[in-house]
Order: sequence, then C-alpha cells, then structure tokens
Amino acid sequence: MRDPYLYEDVPILKNILGIKSQELLDEAEADYVVYRLKDVVVNPLVGDYHTEHFLKMHQVIFQDIFDWAGSPRTISIYKEEDVLSGQSVEYSDQFDIVSDIHHVLKDMRDKEWDSFNLEELSNQFCNSLGVLWKIHPFREGNTRTTITFCCQFIEAQGIRINRRIFEENAVYVRTALVAYNAFFSDGSDFSKKEYLYKIVYDAFSGQ
Repeated sequence: MRDPYLYEDVPILKNILGIKSQELLDEAEADYVVYRLKDVVVNPLVGDYHTEHFLKMHQVIFQDIFDWAGSPRTISIYKEEDVLSGQSVEYSDQFDIVSDIHHVLKDMRDKEWDSFNLEELSNQFCNSLGVLWKIHPFREGNTRTTITFCCQFIEAQGIRINRRIFEENAVYVRTALVAYNAFFSDGSDFSKKEYLYKIVYDAFSGQ
C-alpha cells in the first residue's frame, strides 16, 4: 500500500510549505518546531491530560509543517531500527490509537506521583513515557510530542524535571525508547530498560 502521507513523485512527507527536499524539510521543521517547543515551555498547553490534550500538543508543535498535525495516523507504520537489527517496534494499530492513548493517560493520572521516592518516580515516569511513545499515534513527530507532553504533565504534579537533558541527548533518548519497547507479540523480549531509566533519573535528580 502506498503511503498517503508522501508526495507521489518523491518520498517526502507532504507539508504545508510545499518542500520536496528532505534536507530542506528537516531544516524548516527544526526551525519551526524549536520555536513552538520553546513557546510551550513558557506557556504550558492548557488541558486536562486526557486524549484530546495529547493530540492538541502535537497540533501545536507541528502546526506550521503538517496540515494533519494533531490527527492520529491512518496507516500502520514500520520503522527499521539498527538497534533491533532492522526490526521495528510494534506500534499500535491505527484503529487502536485513540483507545490506547486513553488507557495510558488514565493510568498516568491515577498514579500517586507525589508519594514516590526518586527511584520509584524514575521507574514510573519511564513506564508512562515508554508505553505512550510505543503507541506512536502520529505519522511523524511522536518522540518530541510525547516527551514534551510527559514533562509538562509531571511538572503539573509539582515535580521538577530537567527538560534540557532530553533536548541535548535527542538521539540517545529515541534509541533508549526503542530499547525500552523491544518486546514482541510472539513472546520474544529483548528490551533494555536501563538506558531510558538512566536519563530519566538524571533529569529528576538535576544532573
């Protein structure tokens, strides 16, 4: 099945700017998205941390690039990962995206975050961040949206987190999220949770 998110003549995501060069699109996206991310830090996105709030976060961050920003993807996605020897994380089926987000966010809201010590806090945040990311609800922009949303959520609970550590180690963070979710429906489990835990622990401990 052809990917409807791509231009017909080049394998580039259709975008509001009409750019058909991956290099130029990456540059434009970086400029616009960095601006939006900084704005969200200064002016947190108002919401109740339910599904629509999460979808709105993506819309705000990527509104300048994609006309489908904030809308769940309509196709299955498969992303070959070097750390998984070319396999992909098993992301949510497109028909389950909304319900999966609903269940993950309910679990997040139900946790007694202020009762956790540093180790428990780091583990619980890793779990919430990891399972929400594994849904991969959007065709593009999942990691930035999920991390931004989860950081805003935890700060709304009165808990400080060093967001900059995620920004400065973006490649590591995404690889850690892949490793965290390296388990499959056939029962095989190659997950390595310690990598994500390490950077989350550092983010909470102020390192």
